[in-house]
Amino acid sequence: MTSIVALVFLVPLGITLQQDTRREALADAARRSAVVVGALTATADPKARQRAVAGSSDDPARRVVVHGLDLGGPGRADPKDVALAAGDRAPQVVDVAGGVVRLEPVVLGDRTAVVEVFVPDSALDAGATGTWVTLAVVAAGLVVASVVVVDRLAGRAVRSARTLVQAAMAVGDGDLGVRIEPGGPRELAEAGYAFNRMADRLVASRTDERELVADLSHRLRTPLTVLRLDADALDSDDTSVGSFSEAELDRRRTIRRIRQAIVTLEGEIDVLINTTRKTVAQEVAVGMCDASEVVRDRMVFWAALAGDQNRPHKVLGAQLRIPVPVPRAELAAALDAVLGNVFRYTPQGTAFEVAVSRRDGYVAIRIDDAGAGIANPDRALRRGASDRGSTGLGLDIARRVALQADGSVSIDRARLGGASVVMLLRDPEAAPRQVSRFGLVGRLARERETTGRRWSRSKESDG
Repeated sequence: MTSIVALVFLVPLGITLQQDTRREALADAARRSAVVVGALTATADPKARQRAVAGSSDDPARRVVVHGLDLGGPGRADPKDVALAAGDRAPQVVDVAGGVVRLEPVVLGDRTAVVEVFVPDSALDAGATGTWVTLAVVAAGLVVASVVVVDRLAGRAVRSARTLVQAAMAVGDGDLGVRIEPGGPRELAEAGYAFNRMADRLVASRTDERELVADLSHRLRTPLTVLRLDADALDSDDTSVGSFSEAELDRRRTIRRIRQAIVTLEGEIDVLINTTRKTVAQEVAVGMCDASEVVRDRMVFWAALAGDQNRPHKVLGAQLRIPVPVPRAELAAALDAVLGNVFRYTPQGTAFEVAVSRRDGYVAIRIDDAGAGIANPDRALRRGASDRGSTGLGLDIARRVALQADGSVSIDRARLGGASVVMLLRDPEAAPRQVSRFGLVGRLARERETTGRRWSRSKESDG
């Protein structure tokens, strides 16, 4: 663009300078012609006229020629042009070989003479080469200077835009503590200020939301305390000493489950309150836990309930340490949500199994049952959607926990005949995978790959 602007201004300037040089050369020819014309009209002496012609130029090739008086030798102009100038009685400029001639008629008594002055091309184009070289150097200098200035201005704009993009991607990944120093062009600076205000609003909204959750959780303590006191007032749940009838054993086991559920509920509420009262900066750090340990711990609780309902159950692959990048309480809540659905929506005596495995950079926690299955898996994974009259939040809890670990949740048909819910969590100890990045397109492609991943049961290792 700068080159075009330079050409638009400098080319006409060069042409104008060249025309000025031509006009100066023709003006000099007019002055020389005027001297000779004055001499011709002032005297009729042939010698005086000859001296005037000889004094018009030191170069014989450029001396004035007077047609009609035979002074100055043969002329360069065509006789027709000479006759035309004499007839019109007006000066004319005619192109000839090697330059131009100026023909000026002069009336001498009863006849008309024509004064011819030759101007060579070298005089018409004097200094043209130097002028064009100078203009070319000026144009190149302007282009270089403009490139340097534009590069500095564009560099500031690019750096500001890149900083804004990186900050936006960081917020999209959950880092709400990112702020930028607005800079660059006015529009980008305003976008930077708007981004900082948006991030502040997000932090404030998230803090208010979690404070509200903590307050609501705290309000649950009162009815929970009443339940705990009532449970403490019940009979003993000890079945190890004494001889009891089958009905008494069932009653004491029920009392034990009630007390265990109250203790578990109190612990979950404490975790919920402590978690939601953390600051946003504290929440940025990713929690870690052992998936196998969580599965074994939660199956202690669910195995007791399964024994009371005569449910066959198995735990596979939970004997080895398998770390996952989610807090222990959240993984336990997700596991309880899925297992709770098994106990809630399948008849007593229905078998189930829990398996843990790792492969291809992911950890899979699979919960299978021998029930009727889930008719609409996509609807079951939508938050608040349920065909069983519940809140529809159980599987959504598992889905959100999986997304925190860059994984997903899928529902399929189990080997036992019922539903199979698979939670995929990123394996933090796996070797990093090389992923091609192509801006926003590559980012979306990776997100689609993650959310759409299915766990192939044919390759699963139960060990």
